[in-house]
Amino acid sequence: MPLDEAISLAKEKGKDLVCVAPQAIPPVCRILDYGKYRYEMSKKEKQGKVKHHTSKLKEVKIKARIEEHDYQVKLRRAKKFLERGDKLRLTLIFRGREMIRQEHGRQILSRMIEDLKEYGTLEHQPKMSGRRVGVVLSPTNRER
Repeated sequence: MPLDEAISLAKEKGKDLVCVAPQAIPPVCRILDYGKYRYEMSKKEKQGKVKHHTSKLKEVKIKARIEEHDYQVKLRRAKKFLERGDKLRLTLIFRGREMIRQEHGRQILSRMIEDLKEYGTLEHQPKMSGRRVGVVLSPTNRER
């Protein structure tokens, strides 16, 4: 259909002539309400963003002299992060004279890693930097 006829037909219907495939020979155009089309496309795009979850790096800090209840609270928080699909950094902090007995802190860290084994996998072995020992866990892909 010639361009002039298509434009007059679109105006007659009170709609717009939109070029859908300009690369095609001959170019393909449609008669539609362009404002409504843009609105529907923006809604589709927003809906796609709502369902999308970006993985973040979350951190849980523990100390070498942590009590059992506090340990359980930190463990629940870590499980929640891993279940949600975020990576987790566990950081063990030594203060003052706790540096003398580092093996006690490392036992707590290894216990935490063992408790989180079904929720996440270890990316690398615990690494000491200054007064901190850090390790990163990534979530396992399992059915929820």
